[in-house]
Formats: sequence, structure tokens, C-alpha cells
Amino acid sequence: MEKSQVQGMIDELLKNYPKKFDLSLERILRLLERLGNPHLKLAPVVHIAGTNGKGSACAICRALLESAGYRVHVYSSPHLVNWNERCRLGQKGRGKLVTESQLAETIREIIKVNRQKPLTIFEIFTAAAFMLFSTHPADVVILEVGLGGRFDATNVIHKPAVSLIMPIDYDHEAFLGNTIAQIAFQKGGIIKPAVPVVIGKQSHEETLSLLTTLADKNKAPSFLFDQDYQSYTEYGRMVFQNNQGLMDLPLPNLVGDHQIANAGASLEAIYQAGFQLSEQAISHALQNIYWPARLQHLTHGFLVDQLSPSIDLWLDGGHNPAAGKVVAAELTQWRKKTNRPFIMIVGMLNTKDAVGYFRPLANLIDKIYTIPLADNTAGICPTILAESARKVGLFAFPETHLQEALQRINSEYKDAIVLIGGSLYLAGDILRDNKTPPC
Repeated sequence: MEKSQVQGMIDELLKNYPKKFDLSLERILRLLERLGNPHLKLAPVVHIAGTNGKGSACAICRALLESAGYRVHVYSSPHLVNWNERCRLGQKGRGKLVTESQLAETIREIIKVNRQKPLTIFEIFTAAAFMLFSTHPADVVILEVGLGGRFDATNVIHKPAVSLIMPIDYDHEAFLGNTIAQIAFQKGGIIKPAVPVVIGKQSHEETLSLLTTLADKNKAPSFLFDQDYQSYTEYGRMVFQNNQGLMDLPLPNLVGDHQIANAGASLEAIYQAGFQLSEQAISHALQNIYWPARLQHLTHGFLVDQLSPSIDLWLDGGHNPAAGKVVAAELTQWRKKTNRPFIMIVGMLNTKDAVGYFRPLANLIDKIYTIPLADNTAGICPTILAESARKVGLFAFPETHLQEALQRINSEYKDAIVLIGGSLYLAGDILRDNKTPPC
């Protein structure tokens, strides 16, 4: 496969630039100052942090704002197939991903100005996003935190229009801490003085306590799920209620009950940021959300065509215990509707809690095939990954590559539901191989 222009630049940068995180904002601020402080020249910012659901929140917020006619810049990570997925430039209607040439030109300018000083790839891309966003007109910027929040490169925004904190759970403990309180403290670092903060549905009480304490210290008005706003399903519809009233809306175009809470938090954040939304625009947005690799049904493409027509192929990039619970909740609903075999193909990074991911799936999956992550030395060996699945009672079998697993499923099952999951890196490989990259 021919290497893209940006990928070639990244490969070269990785040889000379550190992979280690700088747990401060000094490095990115120095770079931004040399670039003319583009982060101070942005449209109003919706800043989003969290362990799970922040990517979905970005997609939902974008859909809401674009449906209302706003021009929306979006910065999110990681990408699935191509680096330019991280930057979307707003325009009337639907925004467009930054072009390869635009991104390459911006990165070149950053490298020139930086003069070989230490920077991570994420810091370079964040600076590139700020440069692109500051030179292209828009009405709003959606900014997704990369890791944590307090010392994340995106946290140089002093006064966003709103801060949105999605569900917090265990992940990246090596960088954020081993307790929920420590992780929440890092995520809560995006709370700014006097800036409204919307807090999504949380599963840990101490998370809410810590976040509201941080909000109080910053005199930041806080809006909590199930206290100040709520969203739930009723008669096949989504009901949203806050201090402005109640709305009867269509269900969001995202699979999983958890997306109801995600949609509610996103909608409340847009309200608190001061943007005007008609009920018609909200309804249109919820039915047209686009967010790949999150319980995504692959209905066409190269990989799909290799399978029996009666086999359904699904894809999910979730990779931590909380994501395992989300998948399990959805599979439980599917189990009530069908007796078809449920098969999983799983690949995972060696920094992830594989046993924790598999545990909620026990008694729901008929068989698991474990595979390596292509071109990634940090993946868990399929044999070891299969052993992790067996520890919770799952039938798991290692395979040498994806094609081998698909061929085995195709020969053994004629009407299976197949879910590929465990890693966003794997999800990206699947979308690339299926020839259906994000757009």
C-alpha cells in the first residue's frame, strides 16, 4: 500500500520526536506562541473529556450544530484509517475533513518553527488543528481531549463556551492514576472558572462528588445528568428534559442504550454553550449522526462480500472494561430477539485490561477468535489474549490473522452475528481492509 504524504512525515517525526508525555502545558504553549497563538483566535469552543463516550459526544454535538446551520470545526482522536480524520473544517451544511495537502503543509510549518525541540505527535496535531481552525471561519469548535484533560494539549483553551465531561472509568492508569478519584481529577482539569460544565451519566459516585467540588472551586455552573437534565427512552422515542422544558425526540442513530445518555449530555452542552436549536433541527441531527466503529453494522465492502450473505458483521472500537459492559448490554438485548450464534473476533493492545473487557461478555458469546494487531508490536499475542478470555469462561481460540478467523467463521457458521472489537487500531484496520474508511 502506498504511504500517504502525512504518514511519511509522521514516520520521520517518530524517529526524532519523543513518545513520552509531558505532564505540563509548557511545551505546547511555547510552540503555540511561536506560531502566533492560534488557539486564542478560535470560534467558541465545546471542550469534551471523559473515558467513554467523548467521541460519540463529538459526533452528536457536531450533528446538532450542523443541523441548526452552524459551521463546525472538529478536532478528535485517534483516527481510524487516515490522519486527516482528526481535523474537520466547518462549512455550511456538512463540514469536510482537512485535505492531505492542507495538513501536510501545516505540519511542515510547525516543524520549521519548532526547530527540533521535543514534541509529541499529538502536540503537533493539536497545534496543526488550532492553526487550521484559526484561519478558516467557523461558528464553533468541537475539541476532544486526547488523554486525561488537565495536562492534555487541548487544555490551553482558557475560556471555552462549555466543558463537557462524559462517563469516567478505568483506562490509561499508567498516566492518569490507579483510582477513579485520581482519574476524575485529571479529567476534571478541563473545568474552567465561570464556564458552565455539563457532566454526563457517571457510574461512580465519587466521580460526581469530585467533579462538582472542582466546579464549585472554579465557580463553574454545573449541570448533572438525572439532576439538572435527563434523557431516556419511552415508547421507542427519546425524551429529553432540562430546565427549558421537555422534548419528545427520535432515537439517536447510534446503537446501544448508553447512547441515549450520551445524546442527552451532548444536547445539554450545546444549550449551555448558548447555541440556539430548534426541535426540528435536533430531530434531524439525531437521525443523521455519523460515528464509525462504535457498534457499527458493516453492510457492504470487501470483507463483508467474503462472508455468507446471512452472516452479519459488526465493528466496535471499545477497549476497556466499561466498553465491555456496553457491548454486553447490547448483546443481551440482541439475545432476546434471536437464537443466532454470537461470535467475536478480538485484538487488543498490551496496555489494556483484557480480562476486564471479557468478563461482562461471559455467557453471551458462543466463541471468540483472538488475532494480532497488524503492524503493531504493542498488541497482545493471540494465544495470551485467548487465555484471558478463557479465564472468565469463554471459548476462545487464537488465529494468526483476521482472514483466517473470517474463513473459519464462514465455514463453521452460516447465520452468525460477528462482532470485531477490542481496539480502535483494529477497527481502523477493518475499515481500511473493508474499503469503507471514515469520510
